[in-house]
Amino acid sequence: MPNQTAQFVQALPVAGRFADALDAAAYVPVPEGWFIAVTDVVRSRTHIAEGRYKAVNMAGVAAISAAMNELGCGDLPYVFSGDGAALALAPEEARALEPVLARLVTMAREELSLDMRAALVPVRRLRADGHDVRLRPVRVSHRVVHFAFAGGGITHADRLMKQGEYRVDPAAPGQRPNLAGLSCRWLPVQAPGRHIVSLIVETGRLRDEPRFEESVARLLPLLGMEGSGGSPLPAQGPGVGWPAVGLELEARVTRGAVSLFVHRMKLRLGLVLAYVLFRTGLRLGAFDPRHYQRTTGLNTDFRKFHDGLRLTISLAPAELETVTRWLEDERLAGAIRYGMCVQDRAVLTCYVPSMTDDAHLHFLDGAGGGYAAASSALRD
Repeated sequence: MPNQTAQFVQALPVAGRFADALDAAAYVPVPEGWFIAVTDVVRSRTHIAEGRYKAVNMAGVAAISAAMNELGCGDLPYVFSGDGAALALAPEEARALEPVLARLVTMAREELSLDMRAALVPVRRLRADGHDVRLRPVRVSHRVVHFAFAGGGITHADRLMKQGEYRVDPAAPGQRPNLAGLSCRWLPVQAPGRHIVSLIVETGRLRDEPRFEESVARLLPLLGMEGSGGSPLPAQGPGVGWPAVGLELEARVTRGAVSLFVHRMKLRLGLVLAYVLFRTGLRLGAFDPRHYQRTTGLNTDFRKFHDGLRLTISLAPAELETVTRWLEDERLAGAIRYGMCVQDRAVLTCYVPSMTDDAHLHFLDGAGGGYAAASSALRD
């Protein structure tokens, strides 16, 4: 029997194109009694500058994987923000997730040396403060939908968390959430001769939503994002290397109560087989490595909409110059505000409940600051 959150989500009409996320009239408000679970990593930009972007991103995705593992369901409205995440939850699921978030905060400190915040913010409070949480699923592949959020509620929930409201306190030392399926094994995503650009575009000082939607509708073709275009990943999917990137982080966050040495050795043995399959393309039973790589590209969240447009894309130098001029013109006109981080690569963090089911999720962020830096650079 689906949980309350899944029942609500499964009844929503699903957009077939990312551009449909711009249609404000198609969003559905979440029920009044719901909660927004939010997390983030304190001082994430400092950690990223120190080269710890993989640890920061893994902590962000961990909230999503922990929630899906705990609730036994992938039909949860979620969004990844680089150094954190947000999920919309019915009361029953929110209560079940609170101790999981507490264990997540403890795990981040003990295994990743990161100070992580978490909060469960009532939607009722967000609306009382003049914001809303409206939702629309957007299909990206035959097995996966991403979720678009509007109304400013997710952003306000994050703000309240940072002010210390509705905080989830850490669990006792040694407590761990179930993070099975969380990994970051792919090689960094690079596009030779092109920049990897993390871009955030939000409503400008005019606070004119129709004008903002019109601006974003004109921006997407400028970025080559008609249809399914615009991803920085190659059509055949991301690359693999040896030794696997992120193995130590994966071992630390997914070991649970198992010895780190034992769990690390177990992962390495599995990775030897996976590396051979991905390099040769050989199938093993129901697992087709080439199909898996292609599906990874489809299921990656390189573009999303949560209280504004958020993209991690590749642009040639001339394209970046043209787009920046256009963004500046729209900003000066008051239609938008934007923040950007330009870097040479991006990193994938993944949640893979099953290697033979196409419902695996992949979360992309720039490796040189990403969404955290773009958010800090927002200009009105």
